[in-house]
Amino acid sequence: MRDLGTGFRYLLRGQRWVARHGKQYGFGLIPGLITLLLYVAALVGLALWGEDFVSWSTPFADDWSSPWQGLFRGFLTAVLFALGLLLSVITFTAVTLLIGQPFYENLSEKVDRDVSPDGTAPESGLPLWRELWISGRDSLRIVLRAALWGVLLFALGFIPVIGQTAVPVIGVFVTGFFLTEELTAVALQRRRVELRDRLTMLRSRKTLIWGFGAPLAAAFLVPFVAVFLMPGAVAGATLMARELMGEETEEESGGDDVVLSKGQAAHSAQLGG
Repeated sequence: MRDLGTGFRYLLRGQRWVARHGKQYGFGLIPGLITLLLYVAALVGLALWGEDFVSWSTPFADDWSSPWQGLFRGFLTAVLFALGLLLSVITFTAVTLLIGQPFYENLSEKVDRDVSPDGTAPESGLPLWRELWISGRDSLRIVLRAALWGVLLFALGFIPVIGQTAVPVIGVFVTGFFLTEELTAVALQRRRVELRDRLTMLRSRKTLIWGFGAPLAAAFLVPFVAVFLMPGAVAGATLMARELMGEETEEESGGDDVVLSKGQAAHSAQLGG
């Protein structure tokens, strides 16, 4: 259970890191804003023309008497929009990371350099097009897995009592796991860690991953929050990836894994000396 708290602290540390580095935070907002505009446009289109799509796709109901035709198609329209909203939550991170690959790569490298004892950051050594290809391929694989879970949980949501209590909680933890995989991938891909190995690594520390990802998944359900938390989430995931890889940070305090920047470490040394 201690890992749950540790994972949450990594999420907070990432937000603090970008708060201290306003320029990186500003650049990190750009991909999220672009993705948000695309998703809002898609959901508005679904709301405006979803009913027409349902009517077109259910010609067998054209001759149904009132009110059954309206109830049936209204229910399908609501299900279609709810499913679109669920998929937008599940895929938002993957699409944002794909659009913002150069932005987040730069941010993640700066975090690595800031907390690394020697001030360096791992590099993949791959050309940008190759990194984009690997990121897109792996993101698609993760999105497909997450979508399958999403459809399953959506169906289980219709079970009385359980569907309105346990299923939403499970959904937050499942979404949190996949969100964390996507976010840590930014740092782990630079370390040439393949998707299968990343998943094995994350599954071995599930409570750590849930502590980081579940609160983030819950926060992402609030409109616009994902955009503003994304840069800090990438920073926090980079810090957590260092722990998963067994890498040292510049300074730790009493086993509490408190990560300090070079400036903070120097300031602490001056105060102590």
